[in-house]
Amino acid sequence: MSASVAVAAAVMAMGALTPPSASAAAKPDSVQQSLDALVRNDGMPAALAGVKDRDGHVRNYTAGVGDLATGSKVPKDGQVRIGSNTKTFTAVVVLQLVGEGKIGLDASVETYLPGLVRGEGIDGRHITVRQLLQHTSGLPNYTDGLDVDAVRYQYFEPRELLDRALKHRADFPPGTKWAYSNTNYLLAGLIIQKVSGRPLAEEITHRVIDRVGLRHTYFPAVGDMTIREAHPKGYRRDSAGAPLRDFTEMDPSWGWAAGQMISTNSDLDRFYTALLGGGLLPAAQLAQMRTTVPAEALGHGDRYGLGIVSRPLSCGGVYWGHGGDIPGYETRGGATDDGRGAYVAVTTAPSDEAAERRVEAAVDTALCR
Repeated sequence: MSASVAVAAAVMAMGALTPPSASAAAKPDSVQQSLDALVRNDGMPAALAGVKDRDGHVRNYTAGVGDLATGSKVPKDGQVRIGSNTKTFTAVVVLQLVGEGKIGLDASVETYLPGLVRGEGIDGRHITVRQLLQHTSGLPNYTDGLDVDAVRYQYFEPRELLDRALKHRADFPPGTKWAYSNTNYLLAGLIIQKVSGRPLAEEITHRVIDRVGLRHTYFPAVGDMTIREAHPKGYRRDSAGAPLRDFTEMDPSWGWAAGQMISTNSDLDRFYTALLGGGLLPAAQLAQMRTTVPAEALGHGDRYGLGIVSRPLSCGGVYWGHGGDIPGYETRGGATDDGRGAYVAVTTAPSDEAAERRVEAAVDTALCR
């Protein structure tokens, strides 16, 4: 669920034009050191990073091994499952449709999905599209209690996932609090399909992936359990201290509009930079997306907009992005308003909150060095 490096990156990317001094060349790279520490100290099989400077030059980093069984190298800028970064793609499509006058941000869910959202303390007539995108709807999270091992190879229709959520009572009245719930984006995806008359995957591909030129990003097709291009394997532990199990292949349909997609660090850098630069949304909708509320549960002074998170940087300012957690992979990163970007991926879930914070710190290091 959360998320940018200029002179040093430019020097590295443009070394032929401005050769570094001997002392600069010998100086350890802080991003590489961060990734090495995640492997050495936190037990990550692999760590990958893509770092982009203001001029658009990208440097990719790797640490660890791509396959514990063979010891193979980590593919540079390899594909990974990006989990909840999918939410930002979904939010962009919703906001494009808002800009086209086809969806109202403050219209009720009932307007687009009549009679569908009903449960104990749950009524789609009183939940707005904005509240879905901002996680202020109070809807219970359909992934709470989901046994990912039991459903690893199971295909889910979105309506099945919604039924899981509606068996539970609302967490709070709409608009009164903030709480992260994948159900919000499940409904956002259903609204996209209802309004556009096209599958969600097609809308995301046409409106975002193709428009920005994300060559290594896709929404897996029904039944597609693999990762198409070069990738590090993803691993999962049954419990703290248990051995790592290969969890690379799985049916990601239970993530759908909230977490199904696959991408690379450099594509994510490109996506978030294009988004912040106005390449995907009209100014009015981008301003709405960047209107935030406190998201205390995420920590660090994080604030949640409409499918995007702002996080303070140790060197001042903030960066905008998201993050993603799905069995086998965790991703963190985002971009700054001045065009810097950084994304970090690791190939197992951090073992504790401290380890997760060190993944996030690697992003801060990349954006602040």
